[in-house]
Amino acid sequence: MREAIHALKYGRMHPAARRLGAMLAAAIEQLVPDAPAELLVVPVPLHRTKHRQRGFNQARVLAQFAIRTLRKSHPQWDLNLAPRTLMRLRSTESQAGLTPRQRRNNVRGAFKVSDSDAVRGRNILLVDDILTTGATARAAAQALKRAGAASVYVATLARAHRVNGINPQPGPQPAIAGSHSSSSTHQPFI
Repeated sequence: MREAIHALKYGRMHPAARRLGAMLAAAIEQLVPDAPAELLVVPVPLHRTKHRQRGFNQARVLAQFAIRTLRKSHPQWDLNLAPRTLMRLRSTESQAGLTPRQRRNNVRGAFKVSDSDAVRGRNILLVDDILTTGATARAAAQALKRAGAASVYVATLARAHRVNGINPQPGPQPAIAGSHSSSSTHQPFI
């Protein structure tokens, strides 16, 4: 999983996105019993400088392929991609190698909703490639909730695990999905 995600993110191996997007769709399917039928799909954004360096946002590409897959397997779901809804206000340090506390501080205040009217009262599906400590997902979900989102569900392609208690590494788990029901209470990911 780690090699596949790195090939997409850093090696620009875009063909990997189709298969990884299908795996993300399988994670999102875990939400079927609990999630509302209509979800605004918001990929975790990159800062404009990182987007310019990389040339694309891997979370957005994964979300696009996942939505394509889910529209076939779950046509009753109304999933609408909204890639410009959330903005990363400042360039943040790479989360790799940071402690959980450093990760939280790194992304604190990094996200802002560009159009509160598009979010207010809506159920959001926040998509990213990897969940390590949840700091990025939590910061992004809090920004969405502050803008009036009714709920924020989170789906990632992989969940990192720690080796010898340090250095998070993407683990073998293919994906994870869960929800944040309010900005002050964070329910565990499932």
